[in-house]
Amino acid sequence: MKLFAQKEAEAFVKTGAKEFRYNRDTRLTPGAKDIFTEADVKLVFDEGAAAPAAAPVSGGAASSGTPDDEKLWNSAEATKLKQQICDIGRRIWMREYCDGNGGNISCRLGADRYICTPTGVSKGFMTPDMLCMVDGNGKQLAGTWKRTSEFLSHAAIYKSTPEAFSVCHAHPCYAGAFAVKGMQPPPRLIPELEVFVGTVAYAPYMTPGSPEMADEIFKRAPKHQSIIMGNHGVITWGKSVEDAYFKMEITDAYCRTIIHAQSLPGGTAIPADGMSDLMKIKQSIGLPDDRYDLKPAQLAEVDPWAEVCGQHGCSSPVTPWNPQSNVEAAPAEMEALVQKLTDEIVKNLSK
Repeated sequence: MKLFAQKEAEAFVKTGAKEFRYNRDTRLTPGAKDIFTEADVKLVFDEGAAAPAAAPVSGGAASSGTPDDEKLWNSAEATKLKQQICDIGRRIWMREYCDGNGGNISCRLGADRYICTPTGVSKGFMTPDMLCMVDGNGKQLAGTWKRTSEFLSHAAIYKSTPEAFSVCHAHPCYAGAFAVKGMQPPPRLIPELEVFVGTVAYAPYMTPGSPEMADEIFKRAPKHQSIIMGNHGVITWGKSVEDAYFKMEITDAYCRTIIHAQSLPGGTAIPADGMSDLMKIKQSIGLPDDRYDLKPAQLAEVDPWAEVCGQHGCSSPVTPWNPQSNVEAAPAEMEALVQKLTDEIVKNLSK
């Protein structure tokens, strides 16, 4: 079935035609119908009509692929990957990891050939015919919808990290909070992040989609599967389309937990021997990490809560972790509250 969306309807209206003929193999979006109504274009259902050609969005995408590219683009493997990308797009949108037309997804298809999402489209409502094929420089080779403007950041990962099969970029709120604070999430707090993602890198703000942003990503991707982009969002890579998305989900859940934990007193961290065990597990499944060469003591020499609250001027009531004791001193405010309640109870008992 061919999807005819708002952007395509706008392109059709510009041709000056006053009648749009379609058949049961064509689906008009509500936005497209509104455009036709406003422009007084008559909709005519004609079972014998040919399916209308997809009108390119944003002025059109100049595709310049070869016959071999066209064959690859229409292959069974490409069809499967296009559907996976659309499925992950819906999951990203449903988890509120991107708003409007934010976020983008890509994956490898062949030698220097990649499938990527289009620009100007909600990730929750993509269809396979909207996707694009580009080379490593972002040149569009197939697809009528214009490719994402941020593909250079994806390409930086593919070029620096051969094992990366798919890249996912989104704007999840909790990891985004660290992005706008210019903070790297501290390690040693949850085993799942340590094994399946590792340390989350932080890249300073650069204009989204720019060569400068790509340079920052290029330097970090080989040892980091999740990178927080300053004042922007998160970019992750994985060994499948779903795996790249998993890194995004784990990263944001981790950041969410840290933010909530800061409202509670106390704080612990995974000990040195525990970190060593996790690194062994991670290395056995072939995932990258920038800490494999560290000794156990080095893996645990930084207190994560001091990283969050001490060095960044955090005003949360978290008490820095004391490695000499599992007992944390209650904050002064908590002691005062306990004393006040005790005094009230004693006063009532004496009546």
